[in-house]
Amino acid sequence: MTTNDLPVIAAVDGSTHSLRALDWATREAVRRGLPLLIVHVRPLTRQVDEATGRREADELLAESVRRSALIAPDLRPSTLAPLDFPSAALVSLGRDASMIVTGSRGLGGFRSLMIGSNSLATASMATCPVVVVHDSRTDESEEPGTAGDFTDIVAGVAADESSEAVLRFAFATAASRPGARLRIVHGWTMFSSMLAGGPVLDRQAAAGAAERTLAELTSAHQGTYPGVEVEREPVNGSAARTLVTASATAALTVIGRRRGGESLGLGLSPVAQTTITHALGPVAVVPC
Repeated sequence: MTTNDLPVIAAVDGSTHSLRALDWATREAVRRGLPLLIVHVRPLTRQVDEATGRREADELLAESVRRSALIAPDLRPSTLAPLDFPSAALVSLGRDASMIVTGSRGLGGFRSLMIGSNSLATASMATCPVVVVHDSRTDESEEPGTAGDFTDIVAGVAADESSEAVLRFAFATAASRPGARLRIVHGWTMFSSMLAGGPVLDRQAAAGAAERTLAELTSAHQGTYPGVEVEREPVNGSAARTLVTASATAALTVIGRRRGGESLGLGLSPVAQTTITHALGPVAVVPC
């Protein structure tokens, strides 16, 4: 299997949140021309016998395949039901996946939590992009074959090499959606301008430097995807508020996660943590 046909993984557990994630993953697999792998992780902590657990998993996966077929009858997804801790299994499977798609909360989540622990752990540790599908703006009566009218792809970028992976993913996502606009958000402050060797006391000059930085970051990608409409948005201050607000009307909000801090629980920056926790629509976390 090549990097061009690695599957989109949809994690399901029977919750409404995971079914919305399955719908999103199905459509994304079709857009990108990728196979779909539907995964139900049978938790090690659940006290049921092997035969019962396997039967319940088979029933859930069969129902998930039927639901996916309502959206994409020709997709023919495969299924898997490993016995493991959910986030550990998904992180392991993600080594051979294009992306993992999860719901924002699972069956065991408290309604007061905006994101479940398994979704957060997977997004913090996976080596492939992880999409967390928040359904705050979704009508519960919506049929699985329908989709919203949101078309913007929003990407939050930093002024360094870590933005390359985010931009590659965001541009490819926008290119797969006809008519999509890519909004690229970059938060800057006078302190970040100073650290980058830019203007220190002149706010207008610092804003101009942020504009130029965004233009430099995106120029090569615009050459690769000339059909994608791009809007660059340098934001004076933290980008988190802008990204959360934009997520309400975005088809996808894309943020980065630095590699290397997983073992210490430091995979997500404050901006990424805020965005993935409070977003109103799907968020993709891309390892940088």
